[in-house]
Amino acid sequence: NYTASPLRAFENEMGAQPPFGFWDPVGFTADGDVDAYKRRRQTEIKHGRIAMLATMGYMTPEITGKFPGYLSPSAGLKFEDVPNGLAAISKVPVQGWAQILGWMAFCEVSKSQAPGTPGAAGDFGWKLITSDDPVVKERKLASELANGRLAMVAIMGMFFQDGLTGSAFGDFAIKQGSAWLAFENELGVQAPIGFFDPFGMTKDGDMEAFKRRRATELKNGRVAMLATMGYIVPEYFRFPGFCSPSEGVKFADIPNGLAAISKVPAAGWTQWFLFLGLIEKGLYTYDPTRAPGDFKNAGVLGVPNGSTMVPGEGRNRKLNSELANGRLAMMAIIGMFFQDG
Repeated sequence: NYTASPLRAFENEMGAQPPFGFWDPVGFTADGDVDAYKRRRQTEIKHGRIAMLATMGYMTPEITGKFPGYLSPSAGLKFEDVPNGLAAISKVPVQGWAQILGWMAFCEVSKSQAPGTPGAAGDFGWKLITSDDPVVKERKLASELANGRLAMVAIMGMFFQDGLTGSAFGDFAIKQGSAWLAFENELGVQAPIGFFDPFGMTKDGDMEAFKRRRATELKNGRVAMLATMGYIVPEYFRFPGFCSPSEGVKFADIPNGLAAISKVPAAGWTQWFLFLGLIEKGLYTYDPTRAPGDFKNAGVLGVPNGSTMVPGEGRNRKLNSELANGRLAMMAIIGMFFQDG
């Protein structure tokens, strides 16, 4: 019974934001331990702040350029000599790293972070962008958590991309001769990341394998978009009448999400699989001579024998949007499954 769950102790805490609410798929808070929750929140805030600074540290030199003059006059090292990203680690002098670590230590010990103190809640007395209005302040603190979470994901993506290509932004020009160059102009290669393949699945340059994976990505993305909408729409609208008149099951009786699996009659699931099989093997069959996801009988939005888009920049933009939205939907639906479960 979710009403009696220890998770209810945290559902009104900062950071529990729509559409997921309080999200703990691994169950760290399943025991309802408030002290452990506060310790993890303290760590989350700290990691999020560091990740936001690190992410901006990657982006700013690419956009605004670097400081003029010398980083280390004694070593003859200029700021412009220090590369962006992971390559900078070996270029910054030891004295520079000592200063960085010393500053971090000062920030860490400058205010008590013992349990129950303002420091434990992330309040170090820096009030430049806060507010005296409690509602505005709460919104800003929630934004900090959300931005920190995004930055933690972003900086890990940058590390992977940087480690594989030498650039956090997919600059494959420095990897001349790499098999990845075969795919850098394909659909789905979008700013600011560029061609993103942190696991090196395309490093062999196999075009047929790339097309097969792209077809799978499109199919999974399309299913995920439908599934995500299938979670959201019933919260606002349900069909009237019966899903199964013979069993007396109304649409209104079927819960939203994973709980619906046990409520839909077996005959309903059979109809689903037959319909999917018809689509997969009958109406929209794979044609290796066509682009991945492009079916002879499918028009715009998959309407059978419907109109098609005219080739050109507008069509490419919409196809790129489909890939991007499908990728987002795959992440979203997995998050919904975890939260629901």
